[in-house]
Amino acid sequence: MEITYTQNEIPGVAKKILSASDGKIFLLFGKMGVGKTTLIKEIVKQLGVKDVSGSPTFSIVNEYETEKDIVYHFDFYRIAKIDEAYDMGLEDYLFSGNYIFIEWPEKIIQLLPKDANNLYIIKNTDGSRTLRLTPVK
Repeated sequence: MEITYTQNEIPGVAKKILSASDGKIFLLFGKMGVGKTTLIKEIVKQLGVKDVSGSPTFSIVNEYETEKDIVYHFDFYRIAKIDEAYDMGLEDYLFSGNYIFIEWPEKIIQLLPKDANNLYIIKNTDGSRTLRLTPVK
C-alpha cells in the first residue's frame, strides 16, 4: 500500500495502516523529522490509548495502556550498539504479543522479526508525506 498525505489526513492514514496490517509489530523507516512519531501517536490513539506522550528518544521505550492491551513505542536513535537493545530485554517485548512501534529499526535490524510491518516514510518537496506499507506476509 502506498499513500501520499498531508498533516490533516494523518487520522485517516493511521486507520488505513491498522486495517491493512496483520501483525502487531511496526518498523518505521524515515529521516529525522519526517513524521514517524506523529504517525505513531495517531495510531496508538486509535488503538485506544488516552495518554500519548512524545517520542521515547531519551527513555528508548514508552509504554501505553489500552483497555485490553499494552502498546510499546521504541526509539532507537540514540543507542550506540546493539547490546543496549539486548540489555533492555527487547526480545521479551517482541514476543509479548502486544503492539510494538519501532523508530530507527535499522539500528537493531538483525534482532527484529522478518514478518514485521515495514513503514517507509518520505517527505515530499510540497511538504506532504508518502508512506509505503509492506505488511506481514
